[in-house]
Amino acid sequence: MAAGGGGSCDPLAPAGVPCAFSPERQAYFALASADGHLRVWETASNRLHQEYVPSAHLSGTCTCLAWAPARLQAKESHQRKKRKSEAIGTSDQIDLLALGTAVGSILLYSTVKGELHSKLISGGHDNRVNCIQWHRDSGCLYSCSDDKHIVEWNTQTCRVKCKWKGDNSSVTSLCICPDGKMLLSAGRTIKLWVLETKEVYRQFTGHATPVTSLMFTSIRPPNESQPFDGITGLYFLSGAVHDRLLNVWQVRSENKEKNAVMSFTVTDEPVYIDLTLSENKEEPVKLAVVCRDGQVHLFEHILNGHCKKPLTSNFTIQITTPGKGKKSTPKPIPILAAGFCSDKTSLLLVYGNWFQPTIERVVLNSKEPHMCLVRDLSNCWAPKVETAVTKVRTPVINSEAKVLVPGIPGHHAAIKPLPQTGEVESKRKLVGNEVSIEERLGAMDIDTKERKDDLLQTSSFPVLLTQGLESNDFEMLNKVLQTRNLNLIKKTVLRIPLHAVIPLLQELTKRLQGHPNSAVLMVQWLKCVLTVHASYLSTLPDLVHQLGTLYQLMESRVKTFQKLSHLHGKLILLITQVTASEKTKGMPSPGQKAKLVYEEESSEEESDDEIADKDSDDDWDEDEEEKDSEKDEDIEEEIDEEDEDAEDKEENGEDRDGASEKELNGDSDLDPENESEEE
Repeated sequence: MAAGGGGSCDPLAPAGVPCAFSPERQAYFALASADGHLRVWETASNRLHQEYVPSAHLSGTCTCLAWAPARLQAKESHQRKKRKSEAIGTSDQIDLLALGTAVGSILLYSTVKGELHSKLISGGHDNRVNCIQWHRDSGCLYSCSDDKHIVEWNTQTCRVKCKWKGDNSSVTSLCICPDGKMLLSAGRTIKLWVLETKEVYRQFTGHATPVTSLMFTSIRPPNESQPFDGITGLYFLSGAVHDRLLNVWQVRSENKEKNAVMSFTVTDEPVYIDLTLSENKEEPVKLAVVCRDGQVHLFEHILNGHCKKPLTSNFTIQITTPGKGKKSTPKPIPILAAGFCSDKTSLLLVYGNWFQPTIERVVLNSKEPHMCLVRDLSNCWAPKVETAVTKVRTPVINSEAKVLVPGIPGHHAAIKPLPQTGEVESKRKLVGNEVSIEERLGAMDIDTKERKDDLLQTSSFPVLLTQGLESNDFEMLNKVLQTRNLNLIKKTVLRIPLHAVIPLLQELTKRLQGHPNSAVLMVQWLKCVLTVHASYLSTLPDLVHQLGTLYQLMESRVKTFQKLSHLHGKLILLITQVTASEKTKGMPSPGQKAKLVYEEESSEEESDDEIADKDSDDDWDEDEEEKDSEKDEDIEEEIDEEDEDAEDKEENGEDRDGASEKELNGDSDLDPENESEEE
């Protein structure tokens, strides 16, 4: 099983190219290259059997492929023989190949006809197809896509039988259980579906990145005494993008256990996985994992429950070129795929390049844990490079035209005037006086500073960071690591290759030990690296040794943090008290005069003052009493006057004539009391 889509710019796209061995005796090996071409090779003779170029091979490149199972091929051949409408050979010649594309369509290709058999489009997927699985008995086809859906196809009518939502994000991998009644699907979490009802039967934790491989490792449960329902007790394997751990899960009768029971560790991201099924509890599972670094790791283990530590490989295979001469060093040849033969003791290796791979059968009888095969690929097909033309002709260019130099966006070279015809003829006559590359670059008059500024774009940050780490270019690393844009830091860390993660952490450790201002920026980078690549770092066996300096540095700084926080709190209290006291001192006093001033003097003066104060207090009290008595007398006199006025009015009513005479004579009838009051 291969993970496809290595040519995509998505950092979470699986590595490798879609490829697979044919199920019947592994007679053919099919691969879909990045240019959209499908090539089928004969494994026995290492000869190209067929090549197919779809009509939309550029826009809808192949993202996954799957061979039809042998039983289904035999059924189809039997039906076609009954019709007698076509001359069809034996059942092992019927080979259907399903191809998933980046635009959501599925193609069925017949290797017997050498042409397209049918096309599945209507009602299917709206986005990239990630995985295809054939049902062994019903002849249906299951596919999953980035549009979050799983589709069940009828390959006879080329129509959709059922379509349902498989996850909240992209569904990246599928696998049908051995009895054909259930289906495994995975995005980041793994779900087990009942195919009849399309309901979730079990759910597992999964991986931190998209799952690219799902395979059942056993067809019988380890405990054969209990009745078997077709799924309970079975083990299955899963692998994910950028994850160097292959997890093994077990389907339990209860729904409590959701974590992996064991795991296998490899040196790099897996790109192709093949295994031999365990048919009973005593038979071990044999696993062949091809990694991104070009090695093959072989595991052999009996599945018998939990295993805490990750299992390492029992056997490793590498292929290198022979070092010709004393100075030349052997170069590794990448292994592209590996599959177990029917005898389970030999392995088919596919190595070299995708355009002309070499297929070889290797017997696994070595007792040593490591095998290095030396192979010479110089005789294999390689693209021919024609001899370069030595005579260079200078084209006639207008003085207003701008010449764009390839590779440097926005740069234009200065246009030089054309030489005279005599000079051109003399240069053409000179044989062997060819202009060197250094002189040509000098004539282009490229400003290195402008070039670096042009190249320092957002999209080139991961490339510049990787190059700076490999070449230890301090200036280049400064320009990348001194950015303060948090979003740009996250994108850069997400897109850097895995082999650059540890060198980046070591560089950040060096800079954290420097000036505190630079340490503030390095902490942002360190946080992003540890969060984005946590799954990758957890698979490193010597992680403690590699990050020991960083751990000690963080530990030493954290030790003083509690004391510094206490000191910080005390300083804040002191500062607030000082500022409050300064504010109170600085406030102006209100302009008011005191009502009472007390001056402290000798004891004799105090006694005199006290006596004087007492006398004054007594006088003050007597004055108040006199005033109150006067007020009371005035009130009584007013009341008496009112009474007398009333009596006078009565008398005046009786003797009006006498009163008028007296008034004319100038006499007055004043009472003695009134006279005394007036006096």
